Amino acid sequence: MSTQNNTLSSNINLAHQDIISVNQFDTDLLDYLFNRAEEMRHIVETVGGNDWLSHRVLTCLFYEPSTRTSSSFIAAMNRLGGRVIPITQGVQFSSVSKGESLADTIRTLEQYSDVVVLRHDKVGAAQRAADYADIPIINAGDGAGEHPTQALLDLFTIREELGTLDGLRIAMVGDLRYGRTVHSLTKLLLHYDVSLRFVSPELLRLPLTVMNQVIDAGIDVRETHDVADVIDNADVLYMTRIQRERFSDLAQYEEVKGHHELTPELMTQAKEKMTVMHPFPRVGEIHYGIDHDPRAAYFRQIKNGMYIRMALLASVLGK
Repeated sequence: MSTQNNTLSSNINLAHQDIISVNQFDTDLLDYLFNRAEEMRHIVETVGGNDWLSHRVLTCLFYEPSTRTSSSFIAAMNRLGGRVIPITQGVQFSSVSKGESLADTIRTLEQYSDVVVLRHDKVGAAQRAADYADIPIINAGDGAGEHPTQALLDLFTIREELGTLDGLRIAMVGDLRYGRTVHSLTKLLLHYDVSLRFVSPELLRLPLTVMNQVIDAGIDVRETHDVADVIDNADVLYMTRIQRERFSDLAQYEEVKGHHELTPELMTQAKEKMTVMHPFPRVGEIHYGIDHDPRAAYFRQIKNGMYIRMALLASVLGK
């Protein structure tokens, strides 16, 4: 819709704005959005939804597979009384398979829609789409770049689980190189008084560009290869999978897959009050035996995604 992706800031106005990067958000705007998400939770839990976005249309355009992001946006729009054009089962069934450009696809879909949620395999695709569009574009993940709405729901979950976003030790584990959820959440956490621990194989360390932002912000940060080094002091353990689809050399993937596994035995070393999170899907890095541990927040985290996306859609569409 525009190239206005600087901080949306404390005027607290998301109406008609693109949501491309977490760099758009400051603490005032985050507090506003989280309060709206709590409002959405109350609406869902008491009456199931409302009609705030009746006669509005959302297009979900996904060039990469998705379960939680696509379905939670669809559920969010339905809960608010809106309608959805779902292009979520693979763009190979659309005109993209015929060679249609992103520009033409976006310009076509905006003729039918009030907002487009876009997932793409190329970094920067969401911003390019916003440059072409006259309606808001919401970035649902662009390659190994960013996933801002996931980071927002992650931050919201931390606040809901632990009651604060300050004074926490947060450990991120797994694929930190390609993990767009990690990149986006890390950037949001720079607004708060936290300590960060990054746990990964050497091959999958956090990109230097993101690490430099952490260092420049004066955050207490350390890197390690073993989750056992951090679990006893962590307030948040943010697990991620090793992403096979990001590897051009599958031999490298075989070398690092299964590098980190959170087991019930390992959880005995964790604090009584802490939280375990995961953006999902998981592929073995959290054992199923942990699912009923009260510290396991990942399914509550998934539900929070719907509330955050309800808040975003209502705000972007001017309600």
